[in-house]
Amino acid sequence: FDGKYLGHETFLTKIEDFPETSEPVWILGQQFSALTEKDEILADVTSRLWFTYRKNFQPIGGTGPTSDTGWGCMLRCGQMILGQALICRHLGRDWRWSPGQRQRAEYINILNAFIDKKDSYYSIHQIAQMGVGEGKSIGQWYGPNTVAQVLKKLAVFDSWSRLAVHVAMDNTVVIEEIKRLCMPWLDFDRGACAVSEEPREMNGDLEGACALAEEETALWKPLVLLIPLRLGLSDINEAYIEPLKQCFMMPQSLGVIGGKPNSAHYFIGFVGDELIYLDPHTTQPAVDPNEDEQFPDDSYHCQHPPCRMHICELDPSIAAGFFCQTEDDFDDWCAQIRKVPKP
Repeated sequence: FDGKYLGHETFLTKIEDFPETSEPVWILGQQFSALTEKDEILADVTSRLWFTYRKNFQPIGGTGPTSDTGWGCMLRCGQMILGQALICRHLGRDWRWSPGQRQRAEYINILNAFIDKKDSYYSIHQIAQMGVGEGKSIGQWYGPNTVAQVLKKLAVFDSWSRLAVHVAMDNTVVIEEIKRLCMPWLDFDRGACAVSEEPREMNGDLEGACALAEEETALWKPLVLLIPLRLGLSDINEAYIEPLKQCFMMPQSLGVIGGKPNSAHYFIGFVGDELIYLDPHTTQPAVDPNEDEQFPDDSYHCQHPPCRMHICELDPSIAAGFFCQTEDDFDDWCAQIRKVPKP
C-alpha cells in the first residue's frame, strides 16, 4: 500500500477557517471550542512542528537527491509525529511557540534533530538511508508502517531524548513487552521490583539509567508507541470512525500519519466528521542554521488555519501514535483503550 502515498508539489489543499460550530474541536488530547477559542486553536496548531518538502539540501548518500519533492511526504509526516513526541518529552504538551522571540535551548535541540543534513538524528537523509534496510530504495515512497519501523531504528541513536520507540504489529499491544522495553534495568523474571545485577545498555548508553535518576522518569524510559492499522480494504470502514476519533481525545495522543490516495498527511485532531491535519506538500528551501544567529524557524510552523478533510476520505492504512512520559501515563492509556468500543 506504500505506493498510494505519492505526493506532488502541485497538490493543493483547500484552507478554510474553522466552522462556526458548537461541536468540540479536539487536537492531540486537548479540547477547544470553535466558537470562543479560535485564537487558542490556531496557537496550538501553529506550535506543532511542520515538516514539508525541502529543496537544495546536501545530496542524500552523497550523490542522491537534493530535494524530496514528490516522494518524501510520508517521511515528513513521520518527522512530524516524532517531532511532537520530542516536544512532549522535553517541553511538555502545553508548550507554545512564540515567533520572533528567543527560544528555549530544548526547542533548538529538537529542531536540530530534523535539519536536512546527514548527521541529524531524524533528517530526511537518515530516514531515507535507514529505509534501505526496510527494502525501500532512496527516493521511493513509504507507507505508515515503513516510516514507523525506520523511526524506531533511528531513535536508538538519540542519546539526548532516550526514547523507547515501540511499533505494535498485528493490532496488538503486549503490555509486558512494553514494560520490559521501558524499564530495561528491571529483571521481570525475578519480579517487577528486582533490579538486574548487570547494567544494561539503554539506547547504546550504559549510563542511561543514572542520567535519568534526577528526573521524574527515573524508572521509565519515555515511550513512543506507534500502531500501524488497517481500517478497511480500499476505504475506511465506518465502524472504525468513532474509535479513531477517541484516539485524538486521549491525552497521550501524538496524532495519526496516513492520508488519502496520492498524498500523506499528519492528522492532529478532528471537529465533527472532519479530520484536522498538517500538509507536507509545500516545497521550501532547506534551512542551514548559522551558529552566530537565532535559528530561522518560521518555516517549521504552519501559520495559517490547518487543513481539514472528511474522515471518510481517509485511506484505511494509517499509523496512530501515543506518548507516555511515565509508567502511569501508559497504565492510563491501557485503561482508556480498554474502554474504546470494539467495532
